[in-house]
Amino acid sequence: MTTVNRRALLGAGAGLLAAPAFAQGNWPDRPIRLVVAFPAGSVTDTLMRHLAEPLTRELGQPVIVDNRPGGNGVVGTESAARSAPDGLTWCVLSVTNGALNTYTVRRLAYDPLRDFTPIGFVAETVYMLVVPASSPAQDLRGFIEHAKASRTPLTFSHGNSSALIASATLARLAGVEMTGVPYRGGPEALTDVIAGRIDSTFTDLAAGMPQVREGKVRALAVTSPQPFSLAPDIPTVKSVLPAFEFDVWFGMSVPAATPAPIVARANAALNKVLGDTELKDRLARLGYAPRGSTPAEFQDFLRNQITVLTARAREAGLEQQ
Repeated sequence: MTTVNRRALLGAGAGLLAAPAFAQGNWPDRPIRLVVAFPAGSVTDTLMRHLAEPLTRELGQPVIVDNRPGGNGVVGTESAARSAPDGLTWCVLSVTNGALNTYTVRRLAYDPLRDFTPIGFVAETVYMLVVPASSPAQDLRGFIEHAKASRTPLTFSHGNSSALIASATLARLAGVEMTGVPYRGGPEALTDVIAGRIDSTFTDLAAGMPQVREGKVRALAVTSPQPFSLAPDIPTVKSVLPAFEFDVWFGMSVPAATPAPIVARANAALNKVLGDTELKDRLARLGYAPRGSTPAEFQDFLRNQITVLTARAREAGLEQQ
């Protein structure tokens, strides 16, 4: 028996054991661990900490955010994939650990489609390109001209695969050479731009806007196709580079073989929380657009994003790690 088949059979057996507990109306009978495979303060972490409390109220058990950063989301995601399929371990799958890692990580220790069962879509957001306050670039066109005129390649920091491909795609479309510098997470990547040690980074709105308001960095562009409502004065990358397209999204999943009734209950709870007007307004102020879905809809979306982002990673010339 192969390792994969043995794991599948064991997972199915664990799922059968979990089903009676749900049938008796006991699920969830213990706290739920919500694995965030990125550091505290990251765009994923910020979103999940706003969801944890309302999910706790809806499910009647504490929903505890468990940050397990490392390896562009690989460490935490793999740990969640290997957890018991009892519905008590949830994992955020994002553009990085849910799609891009399938291309950028050569021997990925998990499969986002095979090793997880989807709960549903959670939200979308935008990244914005920022440079140090001391940068000579006043706008995106000026940044591209600065990159072309520089004797050495400008640097960009990235704390995850999505920020990496955003900068790599921008450089390719602009026809400039840039050097990527990896960081443990988005907050650390932003810190060195603030300090002037790195020339640019794509960061999330929640982390970047306070730094922009305080004059510590300058925002040049956002990744959304149209100007973003929370930052309408910041132009889009697409306005300068029409071929630029990049979506930042988040979904929720549980280990494969989690019983269908548990997945249905989790999906209903997630969608109810995401539909709350007060929460939607709060998340909107931070730059997130919450969106509910069925498990099947998120699975189809995830499969499509893996295909699309693999193609973009190849186009951007990203090498597998």
